[in-house]
Amino acid sequence: MQDTIVEQQNLPLINVAVAVIQREDGHVLMAERPYGKESAGFWEFPGGKFELGEGAEQAIARELYEELGIKFKEAYPWIRYKHIYPDKIVKLHVYRVFAWEGSPFGREGQHISWENPSSVTVMPLLPANDKILQAIALPLIYAIINAGPGIRVKLMTRLTYLLEQGVRLMQVHIRYMSSEQHIQIMRPIVNLAHSYGAKVLVNGNESIALKSGADGIHLPVNQLMNTHTRPCAQLLSVSCHNASELAHAATLRADFVSLSPVYSTPTHPNVSGMGWKKFADLTNSLSMPVYALGGLDSSYLETAMRHRAHGIALSSNI
Repeated sequence: MQDTIVEQQNLPLINVAVAVIQREDGHVLMAERPYGKESAGFWEFPGGKFELGEGAEQAIARELYEELGIKFKEAYPWIRYKHIYPDKIVKLHVYRVFAWEGSPFGREGQHISWENPSSVTVMPLLPANDKILQAIALPLIYAIINAGPGIRVKLMTRLTYLLEQGVRLMQVHIRYMSSEQHIQIMRPIVNLAHSYGAKVLVNGNESIALKSGADGIHLPVNQLMNTHTRPCAQLLSVSCHNASELAHAATLRADFVSLSPVYSTPTHPNVSGMGWKKFADLTNSLSMPVYALGGLDSSYLETAMRHRAHGIALSSNI
């Protein structure tokens, strides 16, 4: 749809490299565009246009040194998307930076500010940055818990353990229960998670999510491909295994997806893992954050981020 608009309007396409520089406390660095530049006074994530012959990572390295006087130790490729302004199309190539050399300061006289991405105080923001702020609020670890009937105590014990370990995003999939039983189990789960500042998704049933107070729903693949309008849930996640499913998730404006399997798993031993190269190829131009899933544990987090994953999804059965 956006590409059609671009062709019809015949607007110039400008490639821009963007860095989300994030401290250990989760705050991100934002910079005010200096006087004399286009959109002066607006705030944005650091970065700038590609120069002739540059790739995205080269542009990030140059811009961070020119603007902030720092050198990143590693830049993790993340999301790509287009934003339409009245006079141009900007394609943002977004990287995440968690470690750098030097102390950032405004080398061009611009103000900078460390901001909580969930409650940014600097204004006004360039509108192209809204998608980044929404996506960066997602944690790096996404827990998926599959449970059957008669396990309420074990389930609450497991969830408490995960929350104590710092998990702040989880999907709960409870099988073989009536809707009313499901709601009755989900309500204390949601209350527990919210007491830790965590968010909970219900697998597959929007009505149960709404009635239990959950933060959204997760669509498994079979449900994804039969869904053609975005559910009303606050957060929408989907499971994907290939390019066509990822494309359909994008049409539903999913907030994030899980892509699997990276490796084969004990529960699906006859399904071959796609490996990291294919994972990176599939996620190369996605605007949605993607969690890597399948045969992984937390030790794979950095590898996943190097291959364009937002983070990793960890699935367990009770």
